[in-house]
Amino acid sequence: MRLSCIILQVAVFPLLLTGCGPEPAGEPVMRTEIGSGQADTVAAPEPEPTEAVATSACTRVNFEDVPLTHCIADPARHVVSMDLSPAGGSPYRSFAALAAARSPDAPGVAFAMNGGMYDAEGKPIGYYVENSERLKELSRADGPGNFHLKPNGVFYGTGGKWQIRTAEDFYAQVGDRPQFGTQSGPMLVIGGSLHPEITEDGPSRMIRNGVGIDAGGRAHFVISEGPLSFGKLARFYRDVLKTPNALYLDGNVSALWDPATGRMDGSVPIGPLIVVENRQKAPS
Repeated sequence: MRLSCIILQVAVFPLLLTGCGPEPAGEPVMRTEIGSGQADTVAAPEPEPTEAVATSACTRVNFEDVPLTHCIADPARHVVSMDLSPAGGSPYRSFAALAAARSPDAPGVAFAMNGGMYDAEGKPIGYYVENSERLKELSRADGPGNFHLKPNGVFYGTGGKWQIRTAEDFYAQVGDRPQFGTQSGPMLVIGGSLHPEITEDGPSRMIRNGVGIDAGGRAHFVISEGPLSFGKLARFYRDVLKTPNALYLDGNVSALWDPATGRMDGSVPIGPLIVVENRQKAPS
């Protein structure tokens, strides 16, 4: 069972801590960010150069002296899905387990990231849809931790149309069940503006990842290679990637699998997985 605790980095409440202790099975695990900036971080390994690097959907960039890895999922080239566990089994909890379970006939993986908050068993605590099957209903509950820093949001899609909405907007506007969906929080960018309770560059620093959708419908996944604040990640989405909406996926447990470069992060057990596959060509 994993132990963790979380800080909310907010403008109105500079420091808010929740208790930390063993989590009962099935209860949310709130990963805590210590506002002193001394929070534990998991350093992402350097990718090993291979001949396939040029085909990677991910590139290294720097934003305000923080190295980031930026991966792009393009509807014309990629298919996005969620994967939690083998049929009837327990959550994978790692990319290695996911890779081992994939069929040799499955489409090639362009990249994958952890995607959404989860409990001690690795199961999602918010809305979760896999292969058009809803495994967890939308959460509109209040509570502690980043997930409940309203508004939180949902990353979802069907076919080549991918979207991000706040949880309340999703509840009010989305009637048809998508092919995939995962709820996380908080939102980083909402309608082109930073989340109202996220500061520009607060004191908490962690390895973090998120996803945003640009005006052309591409999904931009970002994972930091060094500790950074909520606000800095949010501003990268708003100012550089120009995504009207962006969603925080997680922190301190953030991980990336990029087969093209041989990178497979795996030091911390993770939960729901966002898998971006190469789109198969139509039969000739």
